Amino acid sequence: MSRVTLAALATLFTLAGAGCAARASEPGLLDDAALAIYAARPFDKRAMMGQTVELGRNHGMSVVAEFPCADVCPQYTVRIIHYRLPAGADCAGAGGILKSVLVPVAIAALPKDFCVPKVLAGSGDYYTR
Repeated sequence: MSRVTLAALATLFTLAGAGCAARASEPGLLDDAALAIYAARPFDKRAMMGQTVELGRNHGMSVVAEFPCADVCPQYTVRIIHYRLPAGADCAGAGGILKSVLVPVAIAALPKDFCVPKVLAGSGDYYTR
């Protein structure tokens, strides 16, 4: 099994251990509390750099954690948790809040907008360095 697959499995087991397994009747649903617990936890920059992990659905929207890195990796790996909006969807209409964060690109970091779950918007836990 590859290191990437093992890291993704570890993330999913962490979600399950954090209570992210469905608290409703449908598998893959994330309630706000479980999403906040996951976002507050540290992550392994080396194992996760360059990955995108599907976390589940929160308020009907797909939630992903992206781990971009550029230039000095894995030290500059960041985690960005956000909704994956369907084409043409509005962030506010989906129940999220639009936030701009710095994303590592080459030897720089450029601002990029993401639709983040409301539960993470106030704490800033949607973006972790």
